[in-house]
Amino acid sequence: MTITRRSFLSASAAFAAAPVLRATAAPLPREADVVVIGAGAAGIAAARRVMAANRKVVVVEAASQIGGRCITDSTTFDAAFDRGARWMHNPDTNPMIRLARSVGLDVSPAPVGQKMRIGRRNARAGETEEFLAALVRANRAIDEASRGKLDTSCASVLPKELGDWAGTAEFLLGANFAGKDLKELSVIDKARAQDRNSAIACKQGLGTLITRLGEQMPVALSTPASRILWSNRDVSVETSAGKIVARAAIITVSTNVLTAGAIKFAPDIPKRTLDAASKLSLGSYDHIVLQLPGNPLGLARDDILIEQSNSTRTAQLFANIGGSSLCSIDVGGSFGRDLSEQGEQAMAAFAREWLTKLFGSEATAGIKKISATRWNASPFVMGAMSASAPGGQLSRKILTEPIGCMYLAGEATHDTLWGTVDGAWESGERAAEAALRRIGALRDEPPELPTQSTKRRQKR
Repeated sequence: MTITRRSFLSASAAFAAAPVLRATAAPLPREADVVVIGAGAAGIAAARRVMAANRKVVVVEAASQIGGRCITDSTTFDAAFDRGARWMHNPDTNPMIRLARSVGLDVSPAPVGQKMRIGRRNARAGETEEFLAALVRANRAIDEASRGKLDTSCASVLPKELGDWAGTAEFLLGANFAGKDLKELSVIDKARAQDRNSAIACKQGLGTLITRLGEQMPVALSTPASRILWSNRDVSVETSAGKIVARAAIITVSTNVLTAGAIKFAPDIPKRTLDAASKLSLGSYDHIVLQLPGNPLGLARDDILIEQSNSTRTAQLFANIGGSSLCSIDVGGSFGRDLSEQGEQAMAAFAREWLTKLFGSEATAGIKKISATRWNASPFVMGAMSASAPGGQLSRKILTEPIGCMYLAGEATHDTLWGTVDGAWESGERAAEAALRRIGALRDEPPELPTQSTKRRQKR
């Protein structure tokens, strides 16, 4: 049957309940029309699309929970917070926002704008205008360079007249936006990224949303895929709980997991695919979350604050999250990566030092508890979001090419919404439709035949 986006959205809220196949629950199914590797946003989107087409799907997830890089932590503190992605975008077109409401979750616009701190005082209006002008010049230079013949680094095209705002601009445009320093970031990738200012928050947490949307999917948790045997006809996924044979597979693991060889393929996946994934490696982005009762920083609910900095050894503050006493200090890029490697204690020490520099020791004296994420050390993710190296932007398109009867999905495969849960969700739907088309599950469309390029790749 052919399912339009509208009919899929209306049907997806009314699935018959299916069990989550936890490690200790029902045995893993041995056959499916489509098997999905990974239960993050892309994997759940793909599974929902396959189920909406009345085809059998099984999702295998290495971690012990649904969500991937969208995890809501409701146990560390007395208030919940997102350990990974925290916002959606594109409220007019994003299907996740309608789905969130359909499962009883609350969504609303996220904070807009940022407050600026210069030392221990707030920036004056004229200083803020100077910074915004510097940011406009930097963005314009990157956009202009992206139209050139060579895909170079964002750092190489920055104007020299950024002055005292150079460090802050580099942090916001690089580490804070993509998890990588500007010298590691493609001008074309940066310029093609869709505007993400229209952010939407889910009150209960973005991780809660992905988990809720995956509740009715047949997901086997704590079940990592160890080896995938594939051809143009079918695919066999080997796990610790057994083997699943399917007519197509959708693989949603991160680029870092793919290139690390955590999953073995027989035959090997094409070198062209691995090379593309390596050019889209994950950046580093972490939250250092503090419980700070009494609002000693004097900031409003969900305030966002940055500082004037002469380097990228800086952070962004997300204060009083959802009206709670939690504040998140976000670090990224090479500085964030090095800090994360030193461990949670070093991350906590930096957070105290940074807040003391901006607000004084009195403001940090009341910190009750600190918890830091370390996404680079997560074995099933190995980083934050994908970001293209200079010269590598076309790799995103390469990752959308079918490999036999396998399809890759995830934010790294999206040309303009990379680095977002929106891009991950759209990529999952895209991969599911391609898989359904291959197996002849869409009306008036025959099963997809192997292309000559696919045949050539398999002979290698």
